[in-house]
Amino acid sequence: MSIFVPETPGLLLASNSTVSTMIKQFLAKIPRKSSKPNTTDPDGGSSSSSITNDVSNNNGFFNTYNAISSRLNTVKKMSSSIFPASIMPGGEMIDPRVPFTDVQNSDKLRLLISKLNLCSKLYDFNDQNQDSIEKDIKRQTLSEIIDFFSSESPKLTEPAMFSICKMCGNNLFRDFPPKNSIISPRNETDDEEPSFDPAWSHLQLVYEILIRFLTQSSLDPKIAKQYIDHSFILKLLDLFDTEDPRERDCLKAILHRVYGKFMVHRPFIRMVVSNIIYRFVFETEKHNGIAELLEIFGSVISGFALPLKKEHKMFLLRALVPLHKPKSVGVYHHQLTYCVVQFIEKEPKLSSDVIKGLLKFWPVTSSQKQLMFLSELEELLEIIHTDEFEKIMVPLFRRINCCLRSSHFQVAERAHFLWNNEHILHLIMCNRHVIMPLVFSSLDQNSQKHWSRTVMNLAQNMMKMLDDVDHELVVSCQGLVEEDKSTSTVAAERRRLTWERLENTAGFQPLVGNVPIMEESVTCVVSC
Repeated sequence: MSIFVPETPGLLLASNSTVSTMIKQFLAKIPRKSSKPNTTDPDGGSSSSSITNDVSNNNGFFNTYNAISSRLNTVKKMSSSIFPASIMPGGEMIDPRVPFTDVQNSDKLRLLISKLNLCSKLYDFNDQNQDSIEKDIKRQTLSEIIDFFSSESPKLTEPAMFSICKMCGNNLFRDFPPKNSIISPRNETDDEEPSFDPAWSHLQLVYEILIRFLTQSSLDPKIAKQYIDHSFILKLLDLFDTEDPRERDCLKAILHRVYGKFMVHRPFIRMVVSNIIYRFVFETEKHNGIAELLEIFGSVISGFALPLKKEHKMFLLRALVPLHKPKSVGVYHHQLTYCVVQFIEKEPKLSSDVIKGLLKFWPVTSSQKQLMFLSELEELLEIIHTDEFEKIMVPLFRRINCCLRSSHFQVAERAHFLWNNEHILHLIMCNRHVIMPLVFSSLDQNSQKHWSRTVMNLAQNMMKMLDDVDHELVVSCQGLVEEDKSTSTVAAERRRLTWERLENTAGFQPLVGNVPIMEESVTCVVSC
């Protein structure tokens, strides 16, 4: 007789009772041994010989039965170690309201899973009076789980990891309400009231559980990566768009730990963050978590190995540099500057490319953004090398010259302050024959007349310093300025005469109706 034994542990467990029933029914049909010993047959023979023959004939069956029973017991032990009884079919459930102190150590993980299953249920927090008792029970249970992780430091099994990730996903991963589509006429630095999630009393505890789960010393990333997978990380990164700053702080701490513990997920995290930045810069210009993401990547960039990979350089040039474009750059500019400086310190040859990108996105009408760009530019020039500086000094100081002539006193003042930096001043003096002709006219004009007394004093001090360093260069630049002034005067006079001829010509034209008719063709050359 051959009996098929399934290979799947779940199926073996389910068929255990069925096989046992079949065996019992088969045994019932076998003749049983008589209670009287040495009973003789009607033919005068002993019955013991017939029983012996029956047993010998059934030895094959009993061997098969023992093998099946041993296999089933082995599978049952194995399945009980993988799936706790609290979640196995037919297993004994533990009441989730039971405290951890009231159960044995061997049952605490089963109780943990029961409590996690209880906390997976969601409630509507827009109505505080609805399900108030259930909400209190859930909040108390979440607090008990946090205390359990703090005091016990358990070695989690796979079902426990699965239950933790499932509970956190059910509570955290949600859709946010639509954002206000009205564009405010105020600039990006105005403070607006953030919206707070009404379910934060529960969400905060769930985030705390997830953080304690990720910081467990006994957590094996090779096993936990099955549950902290790409889908989980993608949904976690989507939560950075929340308007609640408290939640973004928790997400920042969690993502930092995920990036540090799960090395296999690092390329995926960098790719998703790059896509978030691309969508923000080139499509929506609306995202609440750019500052937090950049703050995380500030520490990530500092850990990049040298030489930098091509992927990292592309992240700098295609993601970080274009982040200077949006109007809301003031919200995250401090974190952005830190990331860019970290890259330049890692590989100084990238400084010229970064400054070129900065000049590409340089603001023209926003004075506040100009101040931020000048501040970042000073930090970059402090660490730039001479050979890289020479590549970009001409377009750079043409832009600085425009800032020196700005009617906004803070922009002009901030541009003059670049000469107070010793390293920048050294770079300027080493290349003064190229740089000074580009900015001398603005310095000379500000030293003579500017509505801001502070800007005028700064320009006068700079002119005096330049005269002490290289008097001949100053005289040469003054000659160029006078030549430009005379050229401008001649051009202005020619333009005035041209407009006079145009006005006189238009005044002598006869009118037919409302249309002037030219009597003679007059050639006028307009020179501007």
